[in-house]
Amino acid sequence: MQNDDVTGDPRIAPTDFENENRRPFLHNLLCLTSVSSVVQPKRAILLTMQATTQQPTAFHLMTKPRGAICNLDCKYCYFLSKEALYPGSKFRMSDNLLEEYIRQYIEAQQVNDINFAWQGGEPTLMGLDFFKQAVRYQQKHRRPGMRITNALQTNAVTLDDDWCEFFAANDFLLGVSLDGPADAHDYYRVDKGGNPTFHKVMTGIRLLQKHNAEYNILTTVHAANEGQGTRVYKFLRDEVGTKFMQFIPIVERDNDTGYQEGDQVTDRSITAAGYGQFLIDMYEEWVRHDVGKVFVQIFDIALAAWTGAPPGLCIFDETCGLALAMEHNGDVFSCDHYVEPDYKLGNIMDVPLSEIVVMDEQVAFGQAKHDTLPQYCLDCEVKFVCNGGCPKNRFIETPDGEPGLNYLCAGYRAFFNHVRPTMNFMAGELAQRHPPANVMLEMARYDAELERAFAAAGRNDPCPCGSGL
Repeated sequence: MQNDDVTGDPRIAPTDFENENRRPFLHNLLCLTSVSSVVQPKRAILLTMQATTQQPTAFHLMTKPRGAICNLDCKYCYFLSKEALYPGSKFRMSDNLLEEYIRQYIEAQQVNDINFAWQGGEPTLMGLDFFKQAVRYQQKHRRPGMRITNALQTNAVTLDDDWCEFFAANDFLLGVSLDGPADAHDYYRVDKGGNPTFHKVMTGIRLLQKHNAEYNILTTVHAANEGQGTRVYKFLRDEVGTKFMQFIPIVERDNDTGYQEGDQVTDRSITAAGYGQFLIDMYEEWVRHDVGKVFVQIFDIALAAWTGAPPGLCIFDETCGLALAMEHNGDVFSCDHYVEPDYKLGNIMDVPLSEIVVMDEQVAFGQAKHDTLPQYCLDCEVKFVCNGGCPKNRFIETPDGEPGLNYLCAGYRAFFNHVRPTMNFMAGELAQRHPPANVMLEMARYDAELERAFAAAGRNDPCPCGSGL
């Protein structure tokens, strides 16, 4: 399982930006003029809503039927240590709990499109029969007119034809963990014997493609692939063949508990500047060649913000608190990144899920994302899209010593400021109901003009790039 920055991985429940066909926000906008609209893209990454003291119309629950049990031993995984919370457990969700969870989750949602999200550990270690039973219970308890889908995050190592046939037949969306080419992926993503896993993962992806099962690629950005944004992006696009990607920064606290505490990070963690540059390097390739063809989560979010829409992803929303996590025994926690004793809200066998999600402590947890934002962030020119980032990473100080700044602040700020001109252009095109893919023509003109300027520049002339050097 990845150490990711969105609430519970696979982060692949439908987003606020999707219509009834669950098309990603950017794709919907492109379809205004039928650009790249022939093939319906994969579902986007996450359902989030702002915290409220009243019953929400919808919320997200990341369910871990096998707990922290996994067949891999990824060095940066933040969840493997959670096994210590349940000494002596068999780490298998019972059939009774499975049905009760499905019944309560459906009953608590006040919308007609419902997504069940499964994670771990490695959820496929429950076996295929478990998920067949889950689908049966979903159909048993669904309301008339309700559409139910499933999302599952996997390392893909266990997948075979039977799994992939099932996923395709039952509208599952898979989030597959792949950190880039073999050298970047295998640096941290190894099995229990320390052996590389890249080729096994690629075998699983090819099986998903063979059976036309929907999948996204989730790539973590860490010390081993820092500085390789363009290479990783091109690999996923050209060699893997995926059109739907999300990139999650590894920010791993250096402590002995595995909890969100302390202000030091491990050597595996990405630097803030490195993450920003990784995103910039990918964006420069994407904005020239792939707008409307390849969908990258953070680019989609940025364009939404530039058009005045809410971010639609918990880490960039003003508040959080409606993306919870449930362990194999029914214990519910405030967030996938806060599966810790202090953030345990209750057990669904004792307290209904509809009550847990509006508990005072959970509402306060979500509201704190807004209320604890430092003045440095409130004054920031990119707050409208960043909103301080995920609370789990807010453990450094601002330049004037105020606590609560996001560890990744410098990277986010560099990236969002870098994309501002082209985001403004695309937002302007959308306002006129033109496809944002037109930005690629503008970039081609810009590059041609810059090339001519370089060719004409004299030895002692200022650099045409605008640096003034």
